[in-house]
Amino acid sequence: MFNERPVRFIWQDTALHGIYSHGDHNVAVLIVVGGPQYRVGSHRQFVKLSRALADAGISSLRFDFSGMGDSNGELQPFYANAQAIKLAVDELIKQNTTISKVVIWGLCDAASAALLYNYQQPDSRIAGLVLLNPWVRQQHSHAQVMLKHYYWQRLSSKAFWRKLLGGGLNPLQSLKELLQTYKTSKTNQSDNLAAKQQARNTQTAVQNTTAENYVQQMLAGWQRFAGSTLVITSGNDHTAQEFLDLCRERQDWQQCLHQAQHQHIAAANHTFASGLWRGEVEQRCIDFIKKLESK
Repeated sequence: MFNERPVRFIWQDTALHGIYSHGDHNVAVLIVVGGPQYRVGSHRQFVKLSRALADAGISSLRFDFSGMGDSNGELQPFYANAQAIKLAVDELIKQNTTISKVVIWGLCDAASAALLYNYQQPDSRIAGLVLLNPWVRQQHSHAQVMLKHYYWQRLSSKAFWRKLLGGGLNPLQSLKELLQTYKTSKTNQSDNLAAKQQARNTQTAVQNTTAENYVQQMLAGWQRFAGSTLVITSGNDHTAQEFLDLCRERQDWQQCLHQAQHQHIAAANHTFASGLWRGEVEQRCIDFIKKLESK
């Protein structure tokens, strides 16, 4: 029988609802939900994670941001949730006073929110981050990923050529899309220069986070983070590929990834949808968390 109980806390006059799972270790996990989805997660991913953690004696809290699940209010972009994350950390520790360290766990834009939290509102209680397939979507980088991974795979696929020769595709439209993607990808050089300048700026003063600057602020948050980081990436996922390409192309990102623990699951999709992949993620997380207890 799982020791779980509902919790409720207030963010900007909005009631946020979650589920606390009890454990006896002094390191606990805040499961930040990427959007738009609620605290159960795709294929009950977050429920299963919290129960695997509880089996290992690790407390956790998974909750709904405003406008999702049982929480009322308006849905906020992932980069505007720092205060809600802080209140969730407060609530997690309130539920179990033996907790002295917290790990933030996030998939996709929840991983991005975890790094942004350390930029927007550094918190000494956060001892670790678990980042799965972080969202670093930018127009030019997404186009590069599509060219490198999607279009190349299609061109090397027998099914694609059968469909094309059989009249199932409009070759002119496909060519137009390919050329537009290539054109977008070539904005990389100027965008990289702007990104490097923005990264330098974020080292000196906290700026408002927007859809245009969140990637640079993620980097700044990661560079400032004094705790440990576990990064888990999927081999069958364009979001992961975009993140890994960014780490290969940018030395500052590469350095952060090099300093972290990195586990790549080659066959996995974005949400680690099989029992095998999910089990590997859970075990890696448990091992990572238990190591933090001795630090």
